[in-house]
Amino acid sequence: MGRRGFTTLLGLCLWVGCGDAQEDDAQSDGESTGTTASTPASTTTGTASGASGEAPASTSTDSGAGDTTTGGASDGSSSSGEQTPSGCSGPAVEPGEQLGLSVDVDGVTRNYNLFVPTRYDGTVETPLVLNFHGFGSNAIQQAFFSDFNVEAEARGLLVAYPDGQANSWNAGGCCGEAVDAGVDDVAFARALVEQAAATLCVDTRRVYATGMSNGGFMSHRLGCEAADAFAAIGPVAGALVLPPDDCAPTRPVPVIHFHGTDDATVPYGGNAAGFPAVEASLAGWAERNGCDSTSSVTFEMDDVSCQTWEGCEEDATVTLCTLDGFGHCWPGQPFCPSGTSSETIRANTMMLDLFEQHALP
Repeated sequence: MGRRGFTTLLGLCLWVGCGDAQEDDAQSDGESTGTTASTPASTTTGTASGASGEAPASTSTDSGAGDTTTGGASDGSSSSGEQTPSGCSGPAVEPGEQLGLSVDVDGVTRNYNLFVPTRYDGTVETPLVLNFHGFGSNAIQQAFFSDFNVEAEARGLLVAYPDGQANSWNAGGCCGEAVDAGVDDVAFARALVEQAAATLCVDTRRVYATGMSNGGFMSHRLGCEAADAFAAIGPVAGALVLPPDDCAPTRPVPVIHFHGTDDATVPYGGNAAGFPAVEASLAGWAERNGCDSTSSVTFEMDDVSCQTWEGCEEDATVTLCTLDGFGHCWPGQPFCPSGTSSETIRANTMMLDLFEQHALP
C-alpha cells in the first residue's frame, strides 16, 4: 500500500477509534481506543543492535539541510577529550525504519520503532528525538501522523517512536492503563535513550522529546523529571498534566508548544476534568526557567501566532504557538482526526529549529 493509501487508512482508524480521549469518566469527545495499523512489508524487525531496513521511498534525502551532528573522534573520544558513546564504535545500522525493537525496563519488555537517516554511518554523533504517540494510537501511526521522518532525513536525525502500555502514557494526570497501573514511562524513556546510546552513535547532549496529546503530556513530564537527559521538548496538543508543584526540573528546559483554539479533546482553555489552560501551563514553564514574566509575539502568519517568554536562564526560552480555529491536529499535516487542520506552519520545522539551538550543558 502506498503512503497516500496508508494515510487514508490511518485517518479512518484515528477518526473512528484510534485518536486521543481522556481516560474513564473524563472523556469529553466520546472517542474509543484501538490499534489497527500493521507493519509495512518493506520494513524489518529486530533488536536495536542488528535490525536493518530500507529507507521509505517517499522520504527526501536533502543532505544539505540543517545538519546538527557533531563529529566523533576515531579513537573513541571527542575532540574535547570526552568519551564518545559506545555505539560510535559499533557497526553501522542500515538506514530506514527499524520496527519491533525492545528494551528491558525493570523486567518488563517495552517496544519502540526507530528511524535512521540515510547519512548515518555509525561514526558521527547524531541527535536523537523521541516522538510519543497519542492515547489509543501507536508508534507506527505516530510516525505517519506527524510525518516527522521527512525532516529527520533532511537534517540527519535519529528518531525513536516508543509504544505505550495499552496505547497510553503515564504523564501524571493522564492517561488510561498506564496511569491506572502506575507505569514508569520516565524510566522507559531513559532506558530507551541509554540503549540507543549503547548501540548507535548518539549525541547524548542532543536528545529531545515531542509527542501528540497524551504523548505531548509525556514530553512535558520528561521535561520535569528527566531534564538531565532531554535537552528540550516540543509538545503538540498536550499541556502539562503533572501537578505543577511536582514539576521540578534540574535545569531550565527550552519548550516550544503547539495548540489549537478549537481543540475539543485537550481544550485550549482547560476544563474541569483536570486539563490545565494551555497558556497558563506555558507561563508555568517560563517561571521555572526564570524567564521574563510577560511574553511577546515572535511570529504571526494567517491563523498562527507564537508568543515567547525570553530573558530566561541558560537561554531556555518558552514558546507557545496558538493556531486559531485549529483542532486536535499536528500542525502542517492536512489530515486531522478531530477538527480543522492548518498547513500555515509545519510544527516539525519550527520544533527542530529550536532543538538545534540547545544541547545539555
